[in-house]
Parts: sequence; structure tokens; C-alpha cells
Amino acid sequence: MSMPFTQPPAGRPTRLRRACDVPGATVSRLPLYHRALGTLRDQGIQTVSSQRLAELSGVTSAQLRKDLSYLGSFGTRGVGYQVAYLHSRIAEWLGAGSDLDVVIVGIGNLGHALASYRGLAERGFRVIALIDIDPSRVGDTVNVGDGTLRIRPLGELLDAARRAKIGVIATPDAAAQSVCDRLVEAGIRNILTFAPGVLNVPSGVEVRRVDVGLELQILAFRERQHRAVSA
Repeated sequence: MSMPFTQPPAGRPTRLRRACDVPGATVSRLPLYHRALGTLRDQGIQTVSSQRLAELSGVTSAQLRKDLSYLGSFGTRGVGYQVAYLHSRIAEWLGAGSDLDVVIVGIGNLGHALASYRGLAERGFRVIALIDIDPSRVGDTVNVGDGTLRIRPLGELLDAARRAKIGVIATPDAAAQSVCDRLVEAGIRNILTFAPGVLNVPSGVEVRRVDVGLELQILAFRERQHRAVSA
């Protein structure tokens, strides 16, 4: 039985592009490929076809091949992709090989769940600070990874955020812009927000927004479409 690949196939050097050359839509799909490859690797599967990997990732095989072409040359005709090797290369592009420090602001039910989610550490994210404005929460401890963190007051956000690379906003919408401004002031250029409102940030700051209500409304619309077609 052959061993899992740890090096690219001989004669097929990878042609990596600069990260800034990879389209945003492709970047958003890389975690899907990484997750699917991780599942295959854990199952002991060594190679996978583009069609099968695309099915597991919820995309077409043509889209998969186009996305991976931005990272380099990985597939072998008649064999497919070496699972372990491609998984490690995508992880490298996503920064999963080195811990990225994260500060979470707003430790209500959502913030608490995010801080306690062990999947963050598995994907290379290290929560280093928890911030909340509620005096009844400040001082409480939360299980984070293999240890615990004390919830700190809003007045300590600037100091805590200076060590972080990513800021997560899990506050009510009314407080989101103020928190965002403080994160930007601390030098954070990458922000994930769960507040539904649009955040105003200077050029060079990336904001990703997760709006559960919006997604549910889209699904509700799709359901109405389905009913209309079936009627």
C-alpha cells in the first residue's frame, strides 16, 4: 500500500500565485475544499477525483479545477488529487498552519458559544481576549481551547486588540460600529461581525458579515418559490 503524499508529484511543480491574485469568490470556497479533504484524509483515503471532491464541496468539478488552478498544479490525469498533500497546501494558503490571534467582543450567548467552539483552534485560530460591556459578565471565565479566559471590560479592548489579527463583533447592532472603530484603531484589518447593520471602515479593512436572519429570509423566499412551482 502506498503512503500518503507529502510532496508534489515529480515533474509537476506547483505554480503558486500571490494571495492578492486569487479572486475573493475562490477564497470563499477554499475552506469547503479544505474541510472535504480533511474528512477524506481522516477516512484513510489517499486520492480523490475532481468530480468526487466537487460533490463533497457542493460545487461543480469545473469550478473546483478552476479554483485550484490559482494555487498551483495538483491533479494527475487518471489518478486525481493526492488528499493529504492538497489538504496541507490549502491549509497553508488559509493560514491554518500558524495560529492567528482573535479577540471577541460581546460575550452573550453567541459570543460565549464562539469562544468555546473547539473548531476554532483546530482551524488555526487562537482566542486571546474576550470583551463585554455588561458589568455582570466582566470577570467571569469562559472555557477557551485548553484553558480559560476572563471576560474583560470594554475599556481594555484597545490594549487587548493590539495583539490580535482578527476581531469578532458579537454585540447588538447599536454597539457594532463603535466596537468596529475601536478594533480598527487597534490596528485590526480583518473583522467578522454578526450584527446585521453595515459597518463603515477605512480602505484596507476587510469586514465579513454573518446575518442569520437574512439567510433565513432567503430560504423562506426559496420555499415560497417551491410552493408556487408545485401548485
